[in-house]
Amino acid sequence: MTAEPALYTCTVGHVRKKPQKYALRHRTYMWLTDLDRPLRLPRHLRPLAGFDARDHFGGDTPTIRAGLERYLESQGIRLNGGRVLMLAHARVLGYVFNPLTLYWCRNRHGDPLCVVAEVHNTYGERHCYLLRTDDQDRASTEKEFYVSPFFPVDGRYLMRLPEPDEHLDVTVHLERDGVRPFTAVLRGRRGPASTGALLRAAVRHPLSTLAVSAGIRFHGIRLFLRGLPVQPRPRHQPQEGMK
Repeated sequence: MTAEPALYTCTVGHVRKKPQKYALRHRTYMWLTDLDRPLRLPRHLRPLAGFDARDHFGGDTPTIRAGLERYLESQGIRLNGGRVLMLAHARVLGYVFNPLTLYWCRNRHGDPLCVVAEVHNTYGERHCYLLRTDDQDRASTEKEFYVSPFFPVDGRYLMRLPEPDEHLDVTVHLERDGVRPFTAVLRGRRGPASTGALLRAAVRHPLSTLAVSAGIRFHGIRLFLRGLPVQPRPRHQPQEGMK
């Protein structure tokens, strides 16, 4: 079974409680696509939305699904033809930055198998978390990847990751020493992946993924100027299946 591509108008929110209080909100849009049913747009609209295997996993497989399958096989999991839904930003005018890409994976019988969270930082590095959600769509995992320069690579992520339907509702908490100093939320409403919807989104959020990348750097500079100490960035070791 495949699903039609969908466009979600989204709000991203970050709340930082320690060592200083800081909050931000950012409006954007994201795509939900079935990896077996790639997004197909008229030629004149393709510069506004495209997906490229180079932007995900090791970046050297012919398709995004092939990259995902290679990563999962390195973790002892085989999809065997099961459906995968991907939530991500698309390339816009040749540029993309995805802080978080989510893959909801099902087996060939349609049963939930796992969720993969692919994280990119602003240093050009990538890391995947393999997540097993419970019956309330919750999962947890140890933090293993340097993202914010103001947090070291320790602690634990607590996530709620329901598969999107008419609404998108994702929450990620960072837990350290029994407290939650950082929370990120992603909320959105589903719409059709029509020409009109794409054009409206592109007008409302021009260069959307460049804005995401620039926004991360802008808020990072503000936090630095407020006196937050920068944590050393450890040498990143690519995972099996991501090389």
